[in-house]
Amino acid sequence: MAELYAIGQIIGADRFPRSTLFCKWSIFAGSGWKLIEGHKEGQTQIDNPDFENFTYWCHPVDVHYATKGIQGWPKLHFQVYHYDEHGRSELCGYGVCHLPTSPGTHRLECCTWRPIGTYKEEFQQYFLGGGVQLQDPELVYSGCNRYKLHTQTMGTVHVEMSIILRNFEKFGIES
Repeated sequence: MAELYAIGQIIGADRFPRSTLFCKWSIFAGSGWKLIEGHKEGQTQIDNPDFENFTYWCHPVDVHYATKGIQGWPKLHFQVYHYDEHGRSELCGYGVCHLPTSPGTHRLECCTWRPIGTYKEEFQQYFLGGGVQLQDPELVYSGCNRYKLHTQTMGTVHVEMSIILRNFEKFGIES
């Protein structure tokens, strides 16, 4: 079987309207992909930058997959949250990006967005916190019915990922 090694880190985030952020992440791969080693999901620590607008996480990602084809190439899925002074976690944005298909070290920038609610929901969010969230987070990376959403652009998650491909040519898989 062909193998994919993805080793890197979620560096951090910037351009979010709030600071004190953390990130829940996961890797979604199609049914033809088998996780050999590593964790396909995790959560960063909370960072509260004092002097600059960049939130640093430097959270490691290290996974090893095996596959028989490129259908369902792995994607990184992010949910960025704001941790407020009352101990509440509030969704700041969703994002998704494909792992690079070529070997080497890559810097990725994943733009995020959040759903926009009704005027009443947005008013409540401004004064009480919380806000609109997706009932099915799978909608972020599946694509079906995503065009029906009303969204607002949020910040950017920065990732550095090194990709190693093994036996792709041997099994006739072109990446």
